[in-house]
Amino acid sequence: MTTMDETREFLSGLGLPKGDRYDLPTSSKRFPDGAQYRFEVPGIQGPAAMRALLEKLDEYGIAIHRVTQTKGIMTLLDSEIEEMVGLAHEYQTQLILAIGPRATTDTSATAKTEEGKRIGYRLRGQEQIVRAIEEVRRAASFGVRGFLVYDEGALWVLNEARKAGFIPSDCRFKMSAHAGISNPCSARLMESIGLDSINPVRDIQLQMLAAMRQAVDVPIDIHTENPTSSGGFIRHYEVPEMIRVAAPLYLKTGGSVAGTHSWDTTVDQARQRAKQVALVKRMIDQYYPEAVVSPRGSIE
Repeated sequence: MTTMDETREFLSGLGLPKGDRYDLPTSSKRFPDGAQYRFEVPGIQGPAAMRALLEKLDEYGIAIHRVTQTKGIMTLLDSEIEEMVGLAHEYQTQLILAIGPRATTDTSATAKTEEGKRIGYRLRGQEQIVRAIEEVRRAASFGVRGFLVYDEGALWVLNEARKAGFIPSDCRFKMSAHAGISNPCSARLMESIGLDSINPVRDIQLQMLAAMRQAVDVPIDIHTENPTSSGGFIRHYEVPEMIRVAAPLYLKTGGSVAGTHSWDTTVDQARQRAKQVALVKRMIDQYYPEAVVSPRGSIE
């Protein structure tokens, strides 16, 4: 046995894959309702875009399970949060709001430099942790229970707050692709500190995705397409295999309509995002028709 074989056996003993799963095994894991996949549309920054998206999806006869805002709770008026919560109830979808202050909006110039931008959207200093918790408490007071997290420290402390009852116990946390999670070990770590669904890097390949699925039980959120700023690639033909090897899966769709992660989606662009969902659904229906999707209203 070579030293590399020994390393692979050690990883296997931890319940981790020995390497990337080039054999692309079929995942037997499912959502609580038995489904393999759900739809999520990110980058919906306010109520007008959210209404346009949901109305257009209704025309297509497609129900989605998550609508995600990415600019931050601090960019929304109380009335806007209330309206978005109302739309989520009306259309039986989960509303995810992003935690607002991040390195990119902080007073440091580091995150804006070529090397410094590698810190991504992480939080800088304990005051930003305080503000992150305040963001969650504010949105939770209006009935929001889904939150997009960018920082592993913030995730840990929010999970502790959830366990202690300092924030509602039914809050759910998903991690952004901007956290850079790209291997089964980092995915396992995030799951262990309270993550309810994980969004790996946008260009993760199928064999990597299959290995990550082996390591975690929480849903994986995968981009089926991307804004220009993060590559602009469209992966619709890969979606059937993504579902097969990585279920349960949230298909994050519509990103190619946007220029950047925090793009302020217009009403017309929201309708274009709805069309992208319909295009992905067509791929699934043609190439993996036996795949099971959650019905409208499935959140947990």
